[in-house]
Amino acid sequence: MSIFGKIKDAIFGKKVAPVQEPGMRQSNPSSPVGGGDVTIAPAPTTQPDTQVNVEQVLAGIAASKGNPDLNWRTSIVDLMKLLDMDSSLQNRKELATELGYTGEKDGSAEMNMWLQKEVMRQLAAHGGKIPANLTD
Repeated sequence: MSIFGKIKDAIFGKKVAPVQEPGMRQSNPSSPVGGGDVTIAPAPTTQPDTQVNVEQVLAGIAASKGNPDLNWRTSIVDLMKLLDMDSSLQNRKELATELGYTGEKDGSAEMNMWLQKEVMRQLAAHGGKIPANLTD
């Protein structure tokens, strides 16, 4: 799984595949097995996703951990630590590649600030509610 995918799952929660009800059985006279029954699975139903308040979720995680001194609003390293993820330079380089960063992948302040903003923009693009000050 991608690093951004892990961040998204940690904030939005993992989506569980819907359990399908048993399908209807229908006779199929053209079956090569001599007209056996065929199971027709019902079409899965999709419900509209509700928007996740990312800031509220992250503040809740911080509170549940005793409000650790992590500045997740502006630091990609602290955001990853808050989510119990490896915030090493190697993982941040991989995240930068995933998200399309074109600058030097050297762990610079520029790269890290870009990553933080881009992660927030991507969370918003995937249904997260993000305050403007976290994406600008």
